[in-house]
Amino acid sequence: MRYGPIAPELFVENRRRFRALLPPQALAIFNANDILPTNADGTLPLKQNSDLFYLSGVDQEESILVICPDAALEKHREILFLKETSEKILVWEGHKLSKDEAKAVSGVPTVMWLDQFPAVLAALMNEAEYVYLNSNEHIRSVVEVQTRDARFIRDLQARYPLHQYRRAARLLHQLRAIKSAEEIRLLRRAAEITGRAFRRVLGFVRPGVMEYEIEAEMLHEFVRSGSRGSAYTPIIASGESATVLHYISNDRVCAAGDVLLLDFGAEYANYAADLSRSIPVSGTFAPRQKQVYEAVLRVFQFAKNRLVVGNSIEEYHKEVGLTMEQELIRLDLLNAEEVKNQDPDAPLYKKYFPHGTSHYLGLDVHDVGFKYRKFEAGMVLTCEPGIYIREEKLGIRLENDVLITATGNEDLMADIPLEVADIERLMRG
Repeated sequence: MRYGPIAPELFVENRRRFRALLPPQALAIFNANDILPTNADGTLPLKQNSDLFYLSGVDQEESILVICPDAALEKHREILFLKETSEKILVWEGHKLSKDEAKAVSGVPTVMWLDQFPAVLAALMNEAEYVYLNSNEHIRSVVEVQTRDARFIRDLQARYPLHQYRRAARLLHQLRAIKSAEEIRLLRRAAEITGRAFRRVLGFVRPGVMEYEIEAEMLHEFVRSGSRGSAYTPIIASGESATVLHYISNDRVCAAGDVLLLDFGAEYANYAADLSRSIPVSGTFAPRQKQVYEAVLRVFQFAKNRLVVGNSIEEYHKEVGLTMEQELIRLDLLNAEEVKNQDPDAPLYKKYFPHGTSHYLGLDVHDVGFKYRKFEAGMVLTCEPGIYIREEKLGIRLENDVLITATGNEDLMADIPLEVADIERLMRG
């Protein structure tokens, strides 16, 4: 792996916390993600299933994790099944985990080859009353292809229709929302690499460069720092493209006088960073651009200060919306009287700020967690207000990653340039 070693105690503890949520006579099964095909004999790189990685640390295809705390045989209470390597695989694909290596990575005491899985599964299904299976239950997910988990669920339920099947995802959403010290270390590393890439870009951007050239600069810094690349498809949006929230074409020329909106982040050890910055292509903000930038920055600082224990996303977004309204009035984008009489279910600020301010961050850039759960120490959320003025061909978004602590919060990207003066100074070189 490109990333450094992760303490196996992380995964041992994650499994312990998961087991504590299971009822007696429970069996839980987690599958690796598929390696997805492209065309001809091509494939995409493996993006490991986040839940399997969270519980095992294994970053290899065709892996299966079984957790059965009450199994009659102690060796069956945690089992990791792996694809067995061969001389052919070694020649064509390279090294695969040995049993000892998998034990060292995961802390799972029993490792078997995949060809043993059917027999062990039959034995454990005979003992189990409740079977926990995994699926993608992210509130915003749209899954249009059949996953490895979906195939497994279909086949298992057809073979064993009388068991009581339950959802593992809901338990994982509860656990993954709170980050451990080791997870926070990995998130810090992802943020650090992202900050390096941003500083590199500040010295590179000038009128006439292509958006994809800027993307290449980012990727260069990511990969040379031990990241496998972007945590998500980056947004490199200059001029009017910055008003398109999920613009990913990244194929326009950056013109003098434009503002360039960057939304990108490095992935490190499967953990994601998520940064947004808006910078002047010519190196200096025009007065109106600076005015809008400073308005977004004030909302950002207000919002960040409210990412604290006891608040909730729903209440937090209401507070941020009220602050954004006042900034948009000051920018002459909204009328105070119209705001006073607006439909509360369709606030006028949404025309210029149509997205939410924060989301969970972790193994997924839009990480799992419950929308109505109160904020707790150990949660990591983004903070990303923005103002998008289509008629002015101007979009400004600012975003950092914030760790909630028992005494407030910690900005994991506090050292990444954010103020207008710092950005302009660094762009001057």
